Amino acid sequence: MILFDRVFAGNDETYARAAAGIDAAIEKYGPDMAVSFPSTAYCIPCYYAVTGVKVTNLGELKEALANVKTMMTRNKRLHDVFMSGIASALCAEFIEVLKYLDGAEPYADPIQGHFTDAQIRELGVPLVTGDIPGVAVIIGKAPTAEDAVALVKSYQSQGIFVTLTGECIDQVLEAGMKIGFNVRVSALGHEMCTAAHVVSVALRAALIFGNIEPGDLEGLKKYTMDRVFAFVNAFAPLTNEVVSYGGGAIAYGFPVVTNDTEIERVPKSLICQTDVSKFNATSLEARDIKLKITTIDIPVAFASAFEGEIIRKKDMQVEFDGSRVDCFELVQTKEASEIEDHKIEVIGPEVDEMPVGSKQQIGYIVEVAGKNMQSDFESVFERKFHSYINCIEGVMHTGQRDMIRVRISKDSYEAGFRIKHIGEVLYAKIKSDFDAVVDKCQVKIVTDPALASEMRHNLAIPAFDKRDERLKTLTDESVPVYYSCILCQAFSPSHVCVVTPERLGLCGAVSWLDAKATNELEPNGPCQIITKERVIDENLGLYEDVNEAVAKYSQGALEQVTLYSIMQDPMTSCGCFECICGIEPFSNGVIIANREYAGMTPLGMTFPELASMTGGGVQTPGFMGHGKHFIASKKFMKAEGGIQRIVWMPKDLKDTVAERVNETAKELYGIDNFCDMIGDETIAEDPETLLEFLTEKGHPALGLEPMM
Repeated sequence: MILFDRVFAGNDETYARAAAGIDAAIEKYGPDMAVSFPSTAYCIPCYYAVTGVKVTNLGELKEALANVKTMMTRNKRLHDVFMSGIASALCAEFIEVLKYLDGAEPYADPIQGHFTDAQIRELGVPLVTGDIPGVAVIIGKAPTAEDAVALVKSYQSQGIFVTLTGECIDQVLEAGMKIGFNVRVSALGHEMCTAAHVVSVALRAALIFGNIEPGDLEGLKKYTMDRVFAFVNAFAPLTNEVVSYGGGAIAYGFPVVTNDTEIERVPKSLICQTDVSKFNATSLEARDIKLKITTIDIPVAFASAFEGEIIRKKDMQVEFDGSRVDCFELVQTKEASEIEDHKIEVIGPEVDEMPVGSKQQIGYIVEVAGKNMQSDFESVFERKFHSYINCIEGVMHTGQRDMIRVRISKDSYEAGFRIKHIGEVLYAKIKSDFDAVVDKCQVKIVTDPALASEMRHNLAIPAFDKRDERLKTLTDESVPVYYSCILCQAFSPSHVCVVTPERLGLCGAVSWLDAKATNELEPNGPCQIITKERVIDENLGLYEDVNEAVAKYSQGALEQVTLYSIMQDPMTSCGCFECICGIEPFSNGVIIANREYAGMTPLGMTFPELASMTGGGVQTPGFMGHGKHFIASKKFMKAEGGIQRIVWMPKDLKDTVAERVNETAKELYGIDNFCDMIGDETIAEDPETLLEFLTEKGHPALGLEPMM
């Protein structure tokens, strides 16, 4: 059977399954039964993205299937094959969404199934920074379990996000491999139709980050081709169903690599590679993925894929816990003569000498020298330690400064990992990432309890205190320039962040000092100097200089941005924001929802629904994306009255920011314990109940000028 006929045959099979499933569901539940994947603003995302039609119930789903039928043309032209492939993926999505009817939870850990909008936004930053350089879609059963594990680990070690469909899931699990979203190896499900979930990721990325209009199929295909670096590895033998999905993958720009010698080749798109050990190299070449690999001499893997790895207490060899004992991490600038480059020194016992499962003390000092090094960069380097150490397989890091926690797993210890290897990682990454300002680097790691305590109190704490005093003087008024950040333009072409001392990037990852350091390191890179000499309106944060910069760096998509207003030309959002602020008319205030919050807000929208209005580089007056730390800023919504407009936040977020928000409210408005006046989901999820609470508390927003 020729390739075209196999695509059409697979398309027919998947369509028939979808039709039977929808008819059975309507017979059981009726046509008005709600239908949607959970935790997404797009209901049935692939169909919505391709057609622009939002399906909400089974009756509409049956109509949608009839529409999909019209895509299944059979003229045996390339266009018809691609459209049939896209139709197959849509039918697969319909089959999958039926599994979630009536609140069902069809998949249990470690099977992923559907990805939430929040998970896709969480992938945003590492995708645009290249920490996730691509997405591998592995389908079927590898020739051996060893082949499956080797292929997955090869991608994982390169930071590639891996999805698994079919029997390869069992192969890697039986081999004892850890999988899950947190380690960037997600099992979609055993049925081939579950591959629709990774197509959904690609298409939602176009809607979330790219401002592609739902229904713009050509725009979707161009976006996924140019900006979503995905590819498929399909093990032999390929069924007609898999071949039909392959047609859809190729339509979106994702090449398919297979070891099935019976399949017809399509140059650069459908590639036969009989040697499974070469799938990795063949795939990266086909998708033109370039990798920057830092070689580090440690006995375990080092990759961004391990950044979300969680090490449970029962699995840890040893723990260093700054909440219980004295720990710290510190960067210090030294003269070049004081440093011996690549000297790694462990002062105190190694892991071998520590009881299994014990809590120990640790302090590591990274000393750097360079003619372009500035003391302001020290805190920037320190914030990178969290990512560096978490990228080590079997090592977990949380916190910063003297409130860190580091766990080393038993598996990594058995593989030969020791404390000295933390020093190797810190040295290698500092020298690699900051080579423009660091000429020499040495690392001291102190595990001797008495010395660690002494150095924390006499060296680290005074350094942190001095730095905090310096940071307090860094206000928007005190610095001569701001910085642009266009890192996220890899996914959101028209978005520009303007980073100031009191307004960090909306992803929460780029502060003014980070942007300053990035500009020093890469003068032609994503962070460029923006002057602030021509003020139009100081209260709004409106500058001619800033407007010229955003017009230039957005390629004309933006003309004007205010830094301190949510109502007038607010800053755009890419889609990977930590929080969303939205106007709440009943209370004359704003609510804030964070990405982790899965519940309902008083606006009648969940976080994904709020986010669907706010991303893609568009300005939406009354709504803005922002970082968590911006909430307590004195410049937060300054033009509309500042933080006293905040009337509701999820409780976890409120608890996280309470101390700083209370300090700001006290300093600016003389309000004590302001967070006690702010509602949360335990108090209200609807505007009427929220208003009653705010009235009882005497919330200041009720007495301010109307926002609308």
